Amino acid sequence: MRLIYFSRDYTTHDHRFLSALAKTGHKIYFLRLERRGHQLEERPIPPEIEQVPWSGGQTPAGLRNGLRLLQDLKRVIAEIQPDLIQAGPIQRSAFLVALSGFRPLVGASWGYDLLHDAKRNALWGWVTRYTLKRSAVLVGDCNTIRQIAISYGMPDERIITFPWGVDIKQFSPALEKQIDGDTFTLLSTRGWEQVYGVDIIARAFVQAARERSELHLTMLGNGSQAAKLRRLFQKGGVSERVSFPGQVGQSDLPRYYQHADLYVTASHSDGTSISLLEAMACGRPVLVSDIPGNREWVTPGVQGWLFPDGDVDAMACAILHAYDERARLSEMGLAARQFAEQRANWEKNFQELLKAYELALQAG
Repeated sequence: MRLIYFSRDYTTHDHRFLSALAKTGHKIYFLRLERRGHQLEERPIPPEIEQVPWSGGQTPAGLRNGLRLLQDLKRVIAEIQPDLIQAGPIQRSAFLVALSGFRPLVGASWGYDLLHDAKRNALWGWVTRYTLKRSAVLVGDCNTIRQIAISYGMPDERIITFPWGVDIKQFSPALEKQIDGDTFTLLSTRGWEQVYGVDIIARAFVQAARERSELHLTMLGNGSQAAKLRRLFQKGGVSERVSFPGQVGQSDLPRYYQHADLYVTASHSDGTSISLLEAMACGRPVLVSDIPGNREWVTPGVQGWLFPDGDVDAMACAILHAYDERARLSEMGLAARQFAEQRANWEKNFQELLKAYELALQAG
């Protein structure tokens, strides 16, 4: 089979998909819609994958580029003559394929495309419906995405749902957790953007840290909220108890999970959070915002805890509760790891994508 994998950029998720597809024996072509700022994935594209040179993939792509990109996409399709195209996000890469008239299209939801972009305005809603109507199959990572897609007209029987999962061999518990005195370390790995509620984490930590001197926070990453976060920590008098290691590569990331006592995220919106799955696979109990995507993974008191989305006071109380319950954290971390093994094993879950391809080819 000749397949075009058409994505918005080149990220860790794209690397995961392309690495798995490279092992299938199919001829895989990678088409990149745009290049947005800093490099999102440090690992190279697998050598078995052929990256297609075309008009896109070098700069950010906007509406003004649409006609030029569509014309060149048609050229690429005519030259490669693929049996199938997988494309996402829905209103970007997948929309261009839908406009090209190519079939069969496997639309790949990236979560934010249906959770946010589809609701921007009437035009984005129309684009979402148009693309889904012309997708033979939609793949999504959680039931929340499934239900939204159905509300936009996608037939339930043409939706394949599977968590993108993680490499549970790479992301695994430490043989023996490193003890750092009485320090109780919270770990945040999400980007420093408003949608991820990093300001909620900062405010909640300031409150909790005033009650417990043992609390420490490690915040990986960077983003537009950087200055605001540093001001919050400085004003709260806890700057010396917050670490900022910066952007961490995939090879080093498991170590941060393994050395943490509790993973935290205050994201306001998520499908299935890969960071959450990484933490669980590393045997870390979790404290997460109570949103639909997170509820599919966390049962309060089993793998961790939920707190009301956007509620700083509730998160601060939950942090203190987790500290008081630290004798149970090993047990909860074990439950998190077991759940990750059952549902978040990328090697196993990837087979669902191949089923989606079969369904799409049958549909024509």
